Amino acid sequence: MKFAYKFSNLLGTVYRNGNVLFSPDGNSVISPVGNRITIFDLKNNKSSTLPVESRFNYTTLDMSHDGYTLVAVNEEGEAHVISMVSRMIIHKLRFKKKVRALKFSPDGKHFAICKESNVFVYNIPGLQIGQFNPFCMERVFHAAIDDTTCIDWSFDSKLIAVGSKDTTTKLYSLEKLADFRVYSLGTHSDTIVGCFFEKNNYDISTISRNGYLCVWECALDPEEFTPWQPSEKRNKPADSDSDDDVDLQRALEKPAKQRDADEIVIKNDEDKRDKKNSNKKLLYKRLARHYLANELRKEHRNIILTAAAYHVDIKILVVSFSNGAFFLYEMPEVNMIHSLSISDQDITSIALNNTGDWIALACSKVGQLLVWEWQSETYAMKQQGHSNNMNCVAYSPDGQFIVTGGDDGKVKLWNTATGFCTVTFQEHASSVSGILFSHNRKFMVSSSVDGTVRAYDLTRYRNFRTLTSPRPVQFSCVAIDSSDEFLAAGGQDVFEIYLWSMKLGTLLEILAGHEGPVMSLAFSPSPASTAMASVSWDKTLRLWNAIENGSAHETVQLTADALCVAYKPDGQEVAVATLNGQISFFDTRTSDQTGNIEGKKDLGSGRSETDLITAKKSLEGKAFTSLCYTADGTCILAGGHSKNVCIYNVKESVLVKKFEITQNRSLDAVDDFINRRKMTEFGNIALVEEREENEGGNVTLRLPGVRKGDMASRSMKPEVRVFSLQFSPTGQAWTAATTEGLLIYSLDIGLVFDPFQLALGITPDTTKEALRNKNYTEALLMALKLNEKILIQQVVESISHESVALTVAGLPDVYVERILKFIAAELERTRHVHFYLIWVETILTIHGPRINSTSSMPILLTIQKNMQQKYEELTKICDFNNYTMKYIQRIGELKSTKTNEIVVTVDDDDGGDNDDDDNENEKMDTS
Repeated sequence: MKFAYKFSNLLGTVYRNGNVLFSPDGNSVISPVGNRITIFDLKNNKSSTLPVESRFNYTTLDMSHDGYTLVAVNEEGEAHVISMVSRMIIHKLRFKKKVRALKFSPDGKHFAICKESNVFVYNIPGLQIGQFNPFCMERVFHAAIDDTTCIDWSFDSKLIAVGSKDTTTKLYSLEKLADFRVYSLGTHSDTIVGCFFEKNNYDISTISRNGYLCVWECALDPEEFTPWQPSEKRNKPADSDSDDDVDLQRALEKPAKQRDADEIVIKNDEDKRDKKNSNKKLLYKRLARHYLANELRKEHRNIILTAAAYHVDIKILVVSFSNGAFFLYEMPEVNMIHSLSISDQDITSIALNNTGDWIALACSKVGQLLVWEWQSETYAMKQQGHSNNMNCVAYSPDGQFIVTGGDDGKVKLWNTATGFCTVTFQEHASSVSGILFSHNRKFMVSSSVDGTVRAYDLTRYRNFRTLTSPRPVQFSCVAIDSSDEFLAAGGQDVFEIYLWSMKLGTLLEILAGHEGPVMSLAFSPSPASTAMASVSWDKTLRLWNAIENGSAHETVQLTADALCVAYKPDGQEVAVATLNGQISFFDTRTSDQTGNIEGKKDLGSGRSETDLITAKKSLEGKAFTSLCYTADGTCILAGGHSKNVCIYNVKESVLVKKFEITQNRSLDAVDDFINRRKMTEFGNIALVEEREENEGGNVTLRLPGVRKGDMASRSMKPEVRVFSLQFSPTGQAWTAATTEGLLIYSLDIGLVFDPFQLALGITPDTTKEALRNKNYTEALLMALKLNEKILIQQVVESISHESVALTVAGLPDVYVERILKFIAAELERTRHVHFYLIWVETILTIHGPRINSTSSMPILLTIQKNMQQKYEELTKICDFNNYTMKYIQRIGELKSTKTNEIVVTVDDDDGGDNDDDDNENEKMDTS
């Protein structure tokens, strides 16, 4: 089992906070998701998360116009320059204060950052300016009185417009101009939300938080607004050319009176030029003032304008309000084009793509991100994560889908290939406590503390069955047997297990015996077995076979309260996680304990800001709450009340690898120590909320003892933890439902050089030599021993399809599984689908009886998953081409009909006298 798992994608969360933006080509939306950045490709319908991670949540983003550089700033003011080519952080700079706005200049040479009341202009490292020093500062402006809020560049990158909380918009010049320092635009009575320059001129529009829009006209032509240049003599370098020396010599040879007269003439010319430039000042005139909130109802007049975006090419202005409504206006007449309300929450950010067809809208409170095509009034993308923590996660049997359940009562189905949510079920009225797929992939089941267990049809996407108990019970877990006929759920407030028939929907049995809340259930994965294991807070593990023996069971005493139970894939062993941080293993046939893992110290400590004890002391209360065996059953995955996920070897009871799921300090209990700067004589200053006026008003006291969902605290800081773990049936990935979202870690085969039975003389050169000599079996064996993906691909694709059967027949059994594993992974991305399917068919035909089904099941499931994915992709192409071919065929028939009509007309003109001509025409018609 290889453990070179790397973070690959983040699902379950599409937006957290900050500004969203479009890529320069307009086909992708870039969204800050906590301390990570996700890119949603709208053209290919796929999402990917950059493999970069910040120490705090990202809040401000902007991308260069060439699409190669992304600058992202987190909430603590740390700026990262990210290369979109290598997808890595190449430079860092700490501003030590919150950055509220960031904007690249149109010429691609500078970017400006707003921090407090200052504006910093930096050079972009690259070929355009000829230097590669990171964060080389060009200018600093300090004219604003209060914090700056928004920024925009003029079309020629000469002027910068900056809005601030002091209700004014300041205009700064990047270059030093004659008699120009700062120009201020007022008349607003609230914080400036947006300021936008027009195209090819200096006209500007400003929007304030109370909904007022001011349109300003500049009386100066941009061509007349030229930079001030100092006199040539003061600007000459030391190593000037010989022409300047000649001019100087001629001037010295002149008489003194003549030299004085020339200096007076030069001085007068400079004064005239300065006077001429001083007359070319920026003069702004307010053309109009509009109140954009007039379109809202009277009961919504207390709302505020939260975000604005402007497209200079098509002159479309989009504004959003705190009640979830957004309006489209045509500028500069401010004519309303469209209005829509997407939710009842604040719209945090707005972005327009390069053509102005798509509008990206993001809501922070509900974690929603949608792209609206305003001309056709349709959604190009509409995604929303769980509004609260996700409690449980499960893979589909083929690994193509992931289903999650959350505290918000929603059940969401995610596609692992695209990263998008395909369907959301909202039938539950309270938190979802358990979720799982059926083994035939036709339905899935969820349990909730609202007292229901629901089954969902994955063909029609509907809740087709709702199971309840005779008396109200809060269900804490759910399990289904291998035949998909029996369903069991455990009670949290009633200490019983309920067993239903899925076909009939009737309650078959109530299993009593536990003396505490039933925390976890699991059916044996063996096909012919209906055995079930359950654990409870009563410190017992109970083994049931309710179908054959009813309520009879065997009880195993544990050392502490049990939190989770998991079956080994062969069904002969169970693992139990207890409250004391241990994982115990038991034989299901003899009920004897076969192993034990002490994992408390592997969990890692983390001190919350509200904890009054040290991190070492709080470690004693941590434990694993989720367990999952790997596909081959040799290792077990464990996670719980910490930021660490551990993989243990079951047989040796040792830690194989530990994954740290996040380093986000915006979450609680990540660090082991509290910063000494926060400790004062009055206590921990981190417990004092710092809230702005537009974030909710007065600060309320935190409810004692509440750790999640504390609505009394507006600035709630969630605690990092792992709620659920699940290994993919293919064995190539595993996922963790965490506070950050749904993290997917996948196995990259090409990361490590891991040869298999490598012998002396086996090299890439000898492999290629054997391939040139058409010794296909020998070349394939040598490539498999080297275990290099590119070399194996070259050998496999060089073998003709006629020689596949002969090559496969000569492979030893130990190499059959390895070549099958390579083909299964290659099917996901290759274009040679038919060629690789010939390989699969030949291998299964020749070596099928000798393939171990238990160990090869993940490989076979990977093949099934990738074949299903290729089938769906080709189905769409074929359906589209089907109509195209019908159209072409119909056009051909029409052209053929016209040709026949022309031939018949020629026959009528001949009068029908010549029989030979008629026979020739009949032959032409037949052809």
